[in-house]
Amino acid sequence: MTTTHVKRAFKYRFYPTDAQAAELSRTFGCVRKVYNMALQARSEAWTLRQERVDYNATSAMLTGWKKTGELSYLSEVSSVPLQQALRHLQVAFTNFWQKRAKYPTFKSRKKSRRSAEYTSSAFRFRDGRLTLAKMDQPLDIVWSRPLPRGAAPSTVTVSQDSAGRWFVSLLCEDRPWMPAPVNPAVGVDVGVTSLVALSTGEKIANPRYGRRDGERLARAQRELSRKVKGSANREKARLRVARVHARIADRRRDFLHKLTTRLVRENQTVVIEDLTVRNMLRSRTLARAISDAGWAEMRSMLEYKARWYGRDLVAIDRWFPSSKLCSVCGVTAAKMPLNVREWACACGAQHDRDVNAARNILAAGLAVTACGDGVRPQRRTPGGQSSVKQEASRPQRSRAAAQPRG
Repeated sequence: MTTTHVKRAFKYRFYPTDAQAAELSRTFGCVRKVYNMALQARSEAWTLRQERVDYNATSAMLTGWKKTGELSYLSEVSSVPLQQALRHLQVAFTNFWQKRAKYPTFKSRKKSRRSAEYTSSAFRFRDGRLTLAKMDQPLDIVWSRPLPRGAAPSTVTVSQDSAGRWFVSLLCEDRPWMPAPVNPAVGVDVGVTSLVALSTGEKIANPRYGRRDGERLARAQRELSRKVKGSANREKARLRVARVHARIADRRRDFLHKLTTRLVRENQTVVIEDLTVRNMLRSRTLARAISDAGWAEMRSMLEYKARWYGRDLVAIDRWFPSSKLCSVCGVTAAKMPLNVREWACACGAQHDRDVNAARNILAAGLAVTACGDGVRPQRRTPGGQSSVKQEASRPQRSRAAAQPRG
Protein backbone atom coordinates (compact mmCIF):
# COMPACT_ATOMS: atom_id res chain seq x y z
CA MET A 1 0.00 0.00 0.00
CA THR A 2 1.45 3.35 -1.04
CA THR A 3 0.36 6.83 -0.02
CA THR A 4 0.94 10.28 -1.47
CA HIS A 5 4.08 12.30 -0.99
CA VAL A 6 4.57 13.84 2.43
CA LYS A 7 7.21 15.96 4.13
CA ARG A 8 9.22 13.97 6.68
CA ALA A 9 12.05 15.06 8.94
CA PHE A 10 14.98 12.67 9.38
CA LYS A 11 16.93 13.41 12.54
CA TYR A 12 20.55 12.40 13.06
CA ARG A 13 23.21 13.02 15.64
CA PHE A 14 26.45 14.72 14.61
CA TYR A 15 29.74 15.68 16.21
CA PRO A 16 30.94 19.19 15.30
CA THR A 17 34.51 20.39 15.38
CA ASP A 18 35.41 23.14 17.84
CA ALA A 19 35.10 25.75 15.10
CA GLN A 20 31.73 24.43 13.97
CA ALA A 21 30.43 24.29 17.54
CA ALA A 22 31.51 27.89 18.11
CA GLU A 23 29.85 29.03 14.87
CA LEU A 24 26.62 27.24 15.68
CA SER A 25 26.58 28.60 19.24
CA ARG A 26 26.93 32.14 17.88
CA THR A 27 24.12 31.42 15.42
CA PHE A 28 21.86 30.14 18.20
CA GLY A 29 22.47 33.32 20.21
CA CYS A 30 21.79 35.56 17.23
CA VAL A 31 18.60 33.69 16.37
CA ARG A 32 17.35 34.11 19.94
CA LYS A 33 18.30 37.81 19.95
CA VAL A 34 16.54 38.57 16.67
CA TYR A 35 13.41 36.66 17.71
CA ASN A 36 13.16 38.51 21.02
CA MET A 37 13.80 41.94 19.48
CA ALA A 38 11.19 41.35 16.78
CA LEU A 39 8.66 40.15 19.35
CA GLN A 40 9.28 43.22 21.49
CA ALA A 41 8.96 45.52 18.47
CA ARG A 42 5.67 43.96 17.40
CA SER A 43 4.22 44.05 20.92
CA GLU A 44 5.24 47.66 21.54
CA ALA A 45 3.97 48.81 18.14
CA TRP A 46 0.50 47.52 18.89
CA THR A 47 0.40 48.46 22.59
CA LEU A 48 1.70 52.02 22.17
CA ARG A 49 0.61 53.02 18.66
CA GLN A 50 -2.01 50.45 17.61
CA GLU A 51 0.28 49.70 14.68
CA ARG A 52 0.40 46.38 12.88
CA VAL A 53 3.85 44.90 12.23
CA ASP A 54 4.25 41.86 9.98
CA TYR A 55 7.14 39.73 8.78
CA ASN A 56 8.17 42.18 6.05
CA ALA A 57 8.46 45.00 8.56
CA THR A 58 10.57 42.96 10.97
CA SER A 59 12.79 41.85 8.07
CA ALA A 60 13.45 45.52 7.29
CA MET A 61 14.18 46.08 10.98
CA LEU A 62 16.75 43.28 10.89
CA THR A 63 18.60 45.03 8.06
CA GLY A 64 18.76 48.21 10.15
CA TRP A 65 19.89 46.35 13.27
CA LYS A 66 22.87 44.89 11.42
CA LYS A 67 24.06 48.40 10.50
CA THR A 68 24.24 49.57 14.11
CA GLY A 69 27.47 49.26 16.02
CA GLU A 70 25.83 47.51 18.96
CA LEU A 71 24.28 44.77 16.84
CA SER A 72 26.84 44.51 14.06
CA TYR A 73 27.70 41.00 15.22
CA LEU A 74 24.45 39.81 13.60
CA SER A 75 26.23 40.09 10.25
CA GLU A 76 28.87 37.58 11.31
CA VAL A 77 26.50 34.61 11.08
CA SER A 78 24.39 33.35 8.19
CA SER A 79 21.41 35.59 7.52
CA VAL A 80 19.11 32.68 6.63
CA PRO A 81 18.56 31.39 10.22
CA LEU A 82 17.80 34.96 11.31
CA GLN A 83 15.17 35.36 8.61
CA GLN A 84 13.73 31.97 9.52
CA ALA A 85 13.41 33.13 13.13
CA LEU A 86 11.26 36.03 11.94
CA ARG A 87 9.12 33.62 9.91
CA HIS A 88 8.69 31.40 12.96
CA LEU A 89 7.54 34.45 14.93
CA GLN A 90 4.98 35.20 12.21
CA VAL A 91 3.69 31.63 12.47
CA ALA A 92 3.49 31.98 16.25
CA PHE A 93 1.32 35.08 15.89
CA THR A 94 -0.86 33.36 13.28
CA ASN A 95 -1.45 30.47 15.66
CA PHE A 96 -2.32 32.95 18.39
CA TRP A 97 -4.80 34.81 16.20
CA GLN A 98 -6.49 31.56 15.23
CA LYS A 99 -6.68 30.52 18.91
CA ARG A 100 -4.39 27.53 18.46
CA ALA A 101 -1.74 28.81 20.88
CA LYS A 102 -1.05 31.42 23.51
CA TYR A 103 0.62 34.76 22.91
CA PRO A 104 4.27 34.33 21.82
CA THR A 105 6.83 34.57 24.63
CA PHE A 106 10.47 35.58 24.71
CA LYS A 107 13.18 32.96 24.26
CA SER A 108 15.38 32.25 27.27
CA ARG A 109 19.11 31.65 27.02
CA LYS A 110 18.95 28.86 29.59
CA LYS A 111 15.55 27.27 29.04
CA SER A 112 14.62 27.69 25.38
CA ARG A 113 15.55 25.21 22.69
CA ARG A 114 18.84 26.00 20.96
CA SER A 115 18.23 25.63 17.25
CA ALA A 116 18.73 27.27 13.86
CA GLU A 117 16.97 26.53 10.59
CA TYR A 118 18.72 26.72 7.22
CA THR A 119 16.94 26.78 3.86
CA SER A 120 18.40 25.37 0.64
CA SER A 121 20.31 28.59 -0.09
CA ALA A 122 22.32 28.25 3.12
CA PHE A 123 23.58 24.66 2.90
CA ARG A 124 25.06 22.22 0.40
CA PHE A 125 24.12 18.54 0.36
CA ARG A 126 26.11 16.40 -2.02
CA ASP A 127 26.98 12.71 -1.92
CA GLY A 128 25.74 12.38 1.65
CA ARG A 129 27.85 15.28 2.91
CA LEU A 130 26.13 18.30 4.47
CA THR A 131 27.94 21.65 4.64
CA LEU A 132 26.29 24.67 6.25
CA ALA A 133 26.83 28.33 5.41
CA LYS A 134 29.87 29.99 7.04
CA MET A 135 31.54 26.57 7.37
CA ASP A 136 34.40 25.08 5.37
CA GLN A 137 33.98 21.44 6.38
CA PRO A 138 30.89 19.17 6.24
CA LEU A 139 29.24 18.02 9.44
CA ASP A 140 30.32 14.69 10.89
CA ILE A 141 26.87 13.06 10.83
CA VAL A 142 26.10 9.56 12.09
CA TRP A 143 23.76 8.23 9.39
CA SER A 144 21.77 5.87 11.61
CA ARG A 145 19.22 5.29 8.84
CA PRO A 146 19.23 6.07 5.12
CA LEU A 147 17.43 9.00 3.59
CA PRO A 148 14.79 8.29 0.93
CA ARG A 149 16.33 7.47 -2.44
CA GLY A 150 17.04 10.64 -4.36
CA ALA A 151 16.06 12.83 -1.41
CA ALA A 152 16.91 16.52 -1.62
CA PRO A 153 16.47 18.26 1.76
CA SER A 154 14.44 21.46 1.55
CA THR A 155 15.41 22.69 5.03
CA VAL A 156 18.00 21.69 7.61
CA THR A 157 17.54 22.33 11.33
CA VAL A 158 20.52 22.13 13.67
CA SER A 159 19.86 21.87 17.40
CA GLN A 160 21.59 21.16 20.70
CA ASP A 161 19.70 19.61 23.62
CA SER A 162 20.19 20.32 27.31
CA ALA A 163 22.54 17.33 27.61
CA GLY A 164 24.93 18.93 25.11
CA ARG A 165 24.17 16.56 22.22
CA TRP A 166 24.07 17.95 18.67
CA PHE A 167 21.38 16.95 16.18
CA VAL A 168 20.59 17.79 12.58
CA SER A 169 17.13 17.31 11.08
CA LEU A 170 16.68 17.14 7.30
CA LEU A 171 13.22 17.81 5.90
CA CYS A 172 12.70 15.69 2.78
CA GLU A 173 9.85 14.68 0.54
CA ASP A 174 9.01 11.01 0.96
CA ARG A 175 6.43 8.50 -0.14
CA PRO A 176 5.83 6.28 2.90
CA TRP A 177 4.96 2.67 2.22
CA MET A 178 2.93 0.44 4.50
CA PRO A 179 1.62 -3.10 3.84
CA ALA A 180 -2.10 -3.83 3.82
CA PRO A 181 -3.56 -3.95 7.33
CA VAL A 182 -4.22 -7.29 9.00
CA ASN A 183 -7.27 -6.14 11.02
CA PRO A 184 -10.05 -3.76 10.00
CA ALA A 185 -10.16 -1.89 13.32
CA VAL A 186 -8.93 -1.92 16.92
CA GLY A 187 -9.96 -0.08 20.07
CA VAL A 188 -7.23 1.30 22.32
CA ASP A 189 -7.65 2.15 26.01
CA VAL A 190 -4.68 3.88 27.66
CA GLY A 191 -3.76 3.39 31.28
CA VAL A 192 -0.98 3.60 33.85
CA THR A 193 -0.39 -0.03 34.86
CA SER A 194 -0.99 -1.25 31.31
CA LEU A 195 0.03 1.44 28.88
CA VAL A 196 -2.58 0.26 26.39
CA ALA A 197 -5.27 -2.38 26.38
CA LEU A 198 -6.54 -3.49 22.99
CA SER A 199 -10.02 -4.64 22.06
CA THR A 200 -8.44 -7.93 21.00
CA GLY A 201 -7.76 -8.68 24.67
CA GLU A 202 -4.03 -7.92 24.53
CA LYS A 203 -2.52 -5.69 27.21
CA ILE A 204 0.86 -3.98 26.81
CA ALA A 205 2.61 -3.15 30.05
CA ASN A 206 3.81 0.34 30.83
CA PRO A 207 7.65 0.29 30.86
CA ARG A 208 7.76 3.24 33.31
CA TYR A 209 11.15 4.49 32.27
CA GLY A 210 10.88 7.46 34.60
CA ARG A 211 10.39 5.24 37.62
CA ARG A 212 13.21 2.92 36.53
CA ASP A 213 15.72 5.76 36.50
CA GLY A 214 14.10 7.62 39.38
CA GLU A 215 16.84 6.81 41.86
CA ARG A 216 19.57 7.81 39.44
CA LEU A 217 17.77 11.07 38.66
CA ALA A 218 17.22 11.87 42.34
CA ARG A 219 20.90 11.29 43.10
CA ALA A 220 21.98 13.58 40.27
CA GLN A 221 19.54 16.28 41.36
CA ARG A 222 20.79 16.13 44.95
CA GLU A 223 24.35 16.59 43.74
CA LEU A 224 23.25 19.54 41.62
CA SER A 225 21.53 21.23 44.57
CA ARG A 226 24.79 21.18 46.56
CA LYS A 227 26.86 23.00 43.93
CA VAL A 228 27.54 26.73 44.03
CA LYS A 229 25.54 28.65 41.46
CA GLY A 230 27.65 29.85 38.57
CA SER A 231 30.49 27.41 39.24
CA ALA A 232 31.98 24.96 36.76
CA ASN A 233 31.08 22.05 39.02
CA ARG A 234 27.44 23.11 38.96
CA GLU A 235 27.48 23.07 35.16
CA LYS A 236 28.93 19.55 35.21
CA ALA A 237 26.23 18.45 37.65
CA ARG A 238 23.56 20.06 35.49
CA LEU A 239 24.76 18.08 32.50
CA ARG A 240 24.55 14.85 34.51
CA VAL A 241 20.92 15.62 35.37
CA ALA A 242 20.18 16.50 31.75
CA ARG A 243 21.70 13.24 30.54
CA VAL A 244 19.44 11.22 32.84
CA HIS A 245 16.39 13.12 31.58
CA ALA A 246 17.54 12.56 27.98
CA ARG A 247 17.98 8.83 28.62
CA ILE A 248 14.44 8.58 29.99
CA ALA A 249 12.93 10.60 27.14
CA ASP A 250 14.83 8.70 24.44
CA ARG A 251 13.79 5.29 25.73
CA ARG A 252 10.16 6.37 26.14
CA ARG A 253 10.07 7.86 22.64
CA ASP A 254 11.60 4.74 21.11
CA PHE A 255 9.02 2.53 22.83
CA LEU A 256 6.12 4.74 21.73
CA HIS A 257 7.38 4.83 18.14
CA LYS A 258 7.49 1.04 17.97
CA LEU A 259 4.06 0.71 19.60
CA THR A 260 2.29 3.29 17.42
CA THR A 261 3.91 1.95 14.23
CA ARG A 262 2.67 -1.51 15.09
CA LEU A 263 -0.88 -0.27 15.72
CA VAL A 264 -0.96 1.63 12.44
CA ARG A 265 0.63 -1.21 10.50
CA GLU A 266 -1.76 -3.91 11.72
CA ASN A 267 -5.07 -1.98 11.68
CA GLN A 268 -6.89 0.12 9.12
CA THR A 269 -8.82 2.02 11.81
CA VAL A 270 -7.52 2.88 15.26
CA VAL A 271 -10.05 4.14 17.82
CA ILE A 272 -8.86 6.04 20.89
CA GLU A 273 -10.28 8.29 23.60
CA ASP A 274 -10.10 12.06 23.29
CA LEU A 275 -8.42 12.59 26.67
CA THR A 276 -7.52 16.02 28.03
CA VAL A 277 -4.07 15.09 29.25
CA ARG A 278 -3.26 18.66 30.25
CA ASN A 279 -6.13 18.74 32.72
CA MET A 280 -5.35 15.26 34.02
CA LEU A 281 -1.80 16.36 34.84
CA ARG A 282 -3.25 18.63 37.53
CA SER A 283 -3.91 15.58 39.68
CA ARG A 284 -1.25 15.34 42.39
CA THR A 285 -1.57 11.57 42.66
CA LEU A 286 -1.49 10.68 38.96
CA ALA A 287 0.47 13.51 37.30
CA ARG A 288 3.87 11.82 37.48
CA ALA A 289 2.54 8.45 36.27
CA ILE A 290 0.64 10.06 33.37
CA SER A 291 3.70 12.08 32.33
CA ASP A 292 5.85 8.97 32.45
CA ALA A 293 3.36 7.09 30.25
CA GLY A 294 3.50 9.71 27.47
CA TRP A 295 -0.18 9.65 26.48
CA ALA A 296 -0.05 12.96 24.61
CA GLU A 297 3.06 11.97 22.66
CA MET A 298 1.48 8.65 21.71
CA ARG A 299 -1.66 10.44 20.47
CA SER A 300 0.46 12.78 18.35
CA MET A 301 2.38 9.87 16.82
CA LEU A 302 -0.82 8.03 15.95
CA GLU A 303 -2.22 11.13 14.27
CA TYR A 304 0.63 11.82 11.89
CA LYS A 305 1.39 8.15 11.17
CA ALA A 306 -2.25 7.50 10.30
CA ARG A 307 -2.13 10.48 7.97
CA TRP A 308 1.10 9.27 6.35
CA TYR A 309 0.01 5.71 5.76
CA GLY A 310 -3.62 6.24 4.80
CA ARG A 311 -5.13 4.83 8.00
CA ASP A 312 -8.13 6.17 9.91
CA LEU A 313 -7.82 7.54 13.45
CA VAL A 314 -11.08 8.03 15.34
CA ALA A 315 -11.29 9.68 18.77
CA ILE A 316 -14.42 9.11 20.83
CA ASP A 317 -15.62 11.68 23.31
CA ARG A 318 -13.88 11.86 26.65
CA TRP A 319 -17.21 11.64 28.51
CA PHE A 320 -18.14 8.30 27.00
CA PRO A 321 -18.40 5.79 29.93
CA SER A 322 -16.16 3.16 28.39
CA SER A 323 -15.09 1.60 31.71
CA LYS A 324 -18.56 1.39 33.30
CA LEU A 325 -20.38 0.10 30.23
CA CYS A 326 -20.78 -3.65 29.76
CA SER A 327 -19.53 -4.56 26.29
CA VAL A 328 -21.90 -7.57 26.19
CA CYS A 329 -25.32 -6.29 27.27
CA GLY A 330 -24.76 -2.51 27.21
CA VAL A 331 -25.76 -1.87 30.83
CA THR A 332 -23.88 0.94 32.59
CA ALA A 333 -22.63 0.27 36.11
CA ALA A 334 -23.51 2.83 38.77
CA LYS A 335 -19.94 3.23 40.11
CA MET A 336 -16.54 2.11 38.95
CA PRO A 337 -13.69 3.37 41.18
CA LEU A 338 -10.14 3.17 39.88
CA ASN A 339 -9.15 0.36 42.25
CA VAL A 340 -11.66 -1.99 40.59
CA ARG A 341 -9.72 -3.75 37.84
CA GLU A 342 -12.15 -6.63 37.24
CA TRP A 343 -15.92 -6.68 37.60
CA ALA A 344 -18.95 -8.82 36.85
CA CYS A 345 -22.07 -7.58 35.08
CA ALA A 346 -25.58 -8.66 36.03
CA CYS A 347 -25.81 -10.45 32.68
CA GLY A 348 -23.10 -12.84 33.88
CA ALA A 349 -20.22 -11.42 31.85
CA GLN A 350 -16.83 -11.16 33.57
CA HIS A 351 -14.81 -8.12 32.52
CA ASP A 352 -11.25 -6.95 32.73
CA ARG A 353 -11.71 -3.22 33.23
CA ASP A 354 -9.22 -2.08 30.56
CA VAL A 355 -10.06 -4.68 27.90
CA ASN A 356 -13.78 -4.02 28.37
CA ALA A 357 -13.13 -0.28 27.95
CA ALA A 358 -11.16 -0.93 24.75
CA ARG A 359 -14.03 -2.98 23.30
CA ASN A 360 -16.51 -0.25 24.12
CA ILE A 361 -14.18 2.34 22.58
CA LEU A 362 -14.01 0.26 19.39
CA ALA A 363 -17.81 -0.10 19.21
CA ALA A 364 -18.28 3.64 19.75
CA GLY A 365 -15.65 4.49 17.17
CA LEU A 366 -17.17 2.26 14.52
CA ALA A 367 -20.37 4.31 14.88
CA VAL A 368 -18.46 7.29 13.46
CA THR A 369 -17.64 5.55 10.20
CA ALA A 370 -20.86 3.51 9.96
CA CYS A 371 -23.49 5.97 11.15
CA GLY A 372 -21.79 9.33 10.82
CA ASP A 373 -22.12 9.96 14.54
CA GLY A 374 -20.20 13.18 15.00
CA VAL A 375 -22.06 15.18 17.64
CA ARG A 376 -19.99 16.13 20.67
CA PRO A 377 -21.90 15.23 23.84
CA GLN A 378 -22.68 17.77 26.51
CA ARG A 379 -21.53 17.38 30.11
CA ARG A 380 -25.06 17.55 31.43
CA THR A 381 -26.04 14.46 29.45
CA PRO A 382 -25.15 11.26 31.36
CA GLY A 383 -22.95 9.23 29.07
CA GLY A 384 -23.62 11.55 26.17
CA GLN A 385 -23.49 10.46 22.56
CA SER A 386 -21.35 7.50 21.68
CA SER A 387 -18.51 8.98 19.71
CA VAL A 388 -17.03 11.89 17.87
CA LYS A 389 -14.84 12.16 14.80
CA GLN A 390 -11.76 14.06 15.88
CA GLU A 391 -8.76 14.33 13.58
CA ALA A 392 -7.15 17.45 15.03
CA SER A 393 -6.67 18.85 18.50
CA ARG A 394 -9.04 21.53 19.76
CA PRO A 395 -7.79 25.13 19.76
CA GLN A 396 -6.70 26.68 23.02
CA ARG A 397 -7.95 29.95 24.34
CA SER A 398 -5.51 32.63 25.42
CA ARG A 399 -5.93 35.20 28.16
CA ALA A 400 -3.63 37.63 26.36
CA ALA A 401 -5.10 40.52 24.41
CA ALA A 402 -5.41 39.76 20.71
CA GLN A 403 -3.16 41.57 18.27
CA PRO A 404 -4.64 42.40 14.84
CA ARG A 405 -3.42 40.38 11.94
CA GLY A 406 -0.63 41.87 9.92
